[in-house]
This record gives sequence, C-alpha cells and structure tokens, in this order.
Amino acid sequence: MNGKVAVFTESGRPMEFREYPVPNVGPDDILVKIRLANICGSDIHFWEGRGPKIEKGIPQVLGHEMTGTIFALGENVKTDSRGEPLKVGDRIVYSYFKPCGKCWACLTGIPGCPNRYRDWLGVSSEQYPHFHGAYGEYYYMKQGHWVFKVPNELPDEMVSPVNCALSEVIYGLHKIGITLGDTLVIQGAGGLGLYATAVAREVGAGQIIVLDKIQERLELAQEFGADRVINVNEVDMQERIALVKEWTRQVGADVIAELAGSPQVLAEGIEMLRWGGRYLWIGNINLGFPTEIDPGSVVRCSKTLRGIIVYEAWVIPRALDFLRRTKHKYPFDRIVSHKFPFEQINEAFAFAQQGKAIRVSLEF
Repeated sequence: MNGKVAVFTESGRPMEFREYPVPNVGPDDILVKIRLANICGSDIHFWEGRGPKIEKGIPQVLGHEMTGTIFALGENVKTDSRGEPLKVGDRIVYSYFKPCGKCWACLTGIPGCPNRYRDWLGVSSEQYPHFHGAYGEYYYMKQGHWVFKVPNELPDEMVSPVNCALSEVIYGLHKIGITLGDTLVIQGAGGLGLYATAVAREVGAGQIIVLDKIQERLELAQEFGADRVINVNEVDMQERIALVKEWTRQVGADVIAELAGSPQVLAEGIEMLRWGGRYLWIGNINLGFPTEIDPGSVVRCSKTLRGIIVYEAWVIPRALDFLRRTKHKYPFDRIVSHKFPFEQINEAFAFAQQGKAIRVSLEF
C-alpha cells in the first residue's frame, strides 16, 4: 500500500505529489493517518524561501500543524504521554518537534533544542520512512514526541492548531508572566494573536489591546476578548503609542506580545512598554532580517525582552483542556477559516499567501 505526500524542492516552485510505501511501524513509534494539516505562517515563509535555510533541491515534506488518528501502533506503545491508553483509531495531537535530550539547551531545561527538527526539516522524502511532515496522507512519529489523546467533544478543526499556534502562546504568556489586571498589547491578530487574546483573558489580564492591519481580524479579536483594537493602516505609529499611553494613565503596557512576524513592530513595542515591562517575542522566526531598536530604552527602563520558540510537554494537555472548557465562550471554530482538499495544496498556499485567512487547512 502506498501513501501520497506533497514534496517541496525549492521556493517559487509548486509542490509535487509523490507516492511511497506505507512503512511498517517500529516498536516504539506511531504511524498517524492525517485528518487535517494547517498552513502556518512559518510554512508560507518556507515556501517563499525565508525561515530556516533549507538546502535547495532536497525533496522534503513540510507542514507541522496537524492532527490525525493512530493508523499503526508500535508494540511497546501502550499509552499517551500522560498515561491514557492508546489504540489504533484514536484521535491524537502531538508535538511536531522532538528534543534530543543531549544538547546544552535540553540539559538546562530549555525547550528550544537546536536539534528538534532533525527528523523533519532538511530530511529527504526519499529517506525511509518517507512521511516526515504534515503534508502527506501519513505521518511517521518516532519515539520521543509527546502525544496526547483528543477529547471526543473537540472537533478536528479546533484541534489541528493545538500543537503549534495555541501551545506557543500558552507557553509564551506563561513564561513572560501575566499578573492579574495587567494591560497586554498584542501585535498581530492572526491565529497566534487571537489565541493569545482568549488565553490572556482567561488568566486575568485587565485590559487587552490588539493591533493589526486587517479590520475583519480586529473585529474577530473583540469576539475573542479584546477590549480595544487599533488598525495600523488607519493610525500612525506615534498615535498608536500615544493611545496605549492614554489607555494606561501614561504608564505604558505591562506586557506586549509580538505575534505579527514583522521586525518593524519591535521598536514600536518597546516604546509602548512601561518601565519594568515585559516584551514577548514569538512571531519573528526568520533569520537575516535585522531591525533597529533603541537599546538604551530597554536598559534604562529595566524592560525585559524574551524570545520563545516551542514549548514544554505539559502545554498540549492544558491546551486541550482550555479548549474543552471554553469552546462555547470564544469562536475557536473560526480560527481555521478556509479548507482545501489536500490535492489542491498549491492553490491553498497561494490563497494563504494573500493574508485573507486566519488559518487555511488541508483536508484528507
């Protein structure tokens, strides 16, 4: 039996479909039958030739934000990562990365292992077991990934962004710290920003201000709990900074979350931040795109800057529980705003590139 994957070879070229034999599963591994795979902003970056440098010409399977069912289970795999029994057919969500456990980051308890993508990015689809990414009918998950059963009451569309967008912001806001009553400014109202708005509301933020250039996203942010929104296409930077100061008694925001993926917003965020405030960076994953900031404003005003990439194992089950508890409170069903059949992956990427969607998902 064969399975289909969409293969990326270089930026600017359409992905092509290839078929490979469905692999037998190793004793400690899981073979997943993909149900939904999303197009994250970072996937668009790869497609455009940005993000981590991918060697040209290597046929590889991209995609990481996904969910599916267990197609085959290794003989040694009896439970998920928190002890729940697993069987063939169970819906699961899982980390798309795998810490190595041996590098200095892992040894010091930092989740940003530099080797975390060693079975994914840069791995040829010709290399067994072939199904290395989300953009395929199957996904081969080696030992070391965190895996969790999905509650029956959560639909696939609500679960597919869990292992990236939702988990990233839950972990990021946890590490930067939200104190009861804090004013939080969120830069960017895409999937990350909308999730961050709801999470911040649930953990006690007093005032949430969301910035974006798309009015429809700002209106959706209000449904996710934003108190105030600013359209950056209608209000210039100095006025935006002045508004944040006005809404905080001229003090500035306690916390700012950069979720837009634009280096240009960083200087603005630093100016919006109060003395002793905290600035979370998640969106700017691309290397080689420097920007100019005023370091004196950070040092003299005791401001904290913190970059976050990936998360710890406890985040996924808490993300699932968060969705289960609040699924009727926030419009999570609108995060995946558009769907395409897997066979139309190139059309789906072209549409996602336009920026009109929150998340585009591929159905299998």
